[in-house]
Amino acid sequence: MTTVVIPFVGVEGKTRLHASSRVRREFSLAMLGDVLAAARRVGDVRVVTADPDGAAVANEAEAVVLDDPGGGQGVAVQAALRSLGLGTILIVNADVPCVTPDDLRTLLAATPPSGHALVEAHDGTTNALSLSAPDAFAPVYGPGSAARFRAHAEGLGLASVSVAVPNLADDVDTLEDLQRLQLRVGPRSQACLSSLLAVACG
Repeated sequence: MTTVVIPFVGVEGKTRLHASSRVRREFSLAMLGDVLAAARRVGDVRVVTADPDGAAVANEAEAVVLDDPGGGQGVAVQAALRSLGLGTILIVNADVPCVTPDDLRTLLAATPPSGHALVEAHDGTTNALSLSAPDAFAPVYGPGSAARFRAHAEGLGLASVSVAVPNLADDVDTLEDLQRLQLRVGPRSQACLSSLLAVACG
């Protein structure tokens, strides 16, 4: 059994995406919806959030919603991991709208029996993790986190594998990111971007 954990901070986590908080919210929720659509094809999904709109999107996708206790992404993920037992665990950021079920299966297949596999973003942060067990995780998100995740695994004597999955490596922080990835993002993000561009050109 595979469990997919998606931490979702909401609009406050995407301050560089657009000047309008309404537009940021629409895009954040659209990207979450696209990630959920891929995740549901792979395993049981749990969304950790304190955002009511994010919780509504998760409920619509029939995902389990867990309350984010606050304290950052690492603490949110730990809150989800506490209730998990045996089985592989995927932790996927909510801002990778290009992801497909096959991308997640590729990451799962690369997971060592004891340790983790990760997909590093272009800036050295971590967009996705696959864990053989909950205790392979550490709350070390932030700039340069991929190196810290690898060091944590090595410190525990666990294997750490870096996996090249372009659709997971491409996260969205700015409107330019969305425009660059427009032909690869999921349908919700595509529709949101098309709507915004239509208004801008109208």
